[in-house]
Amino acid sequence: METLTVPGTLDSLASIAQYVMAAATEAGLGKKAVYKLRLAVDEMASNIIIHGYQQSRLTGDIVVTAQLTDEQLIITLEDTAVAYDPTTHHLPTEADLNRSLIQRPHGGLGIFLVLDGVDDFSYERVDDRNRNIFVMKLPTPTI
Repeated sequence: METLTVPGTLDSLASIAQYVMAAATEAGLGKKAVYKLRLAVDEMASNIIIHGYQQSRLTGDIVVTAQLTDEQLIITLEDTAVAYDPTTHHLPTEADLNRSLIQRPHGGLGIFLVLDGVDDFSYERVDDRNRNIFVMKLPTPTI
């Protein structure tokens, strides 16, 4: 698939979701896997836009790429927002998740959804760019 470059604004979320769903469908992922991947990418893209660009009073693009191999689909989001490694963020514990919304500590649920929704997630800082990498294993063909 061709690379998708969109402005780092909330209006771009629909285009990112369409791109991810098209890549996941082309890869042959099932409905549940497509949903989880789309949710994970949407959550991360929202965080990039809101926290990385808007709250920091920055502007920039989000570059979305899809790479399909024989074994996996790799979706990458790149941006020039403030450096942020989501893998270092405090994640909610099982006890936190069982609490009511009022009693639950603020933050971390979105990152939890990202990590829980994909087979592998990693973050890299390359020069002035954040790179968030989502990996979904392809279903094993049945004979």
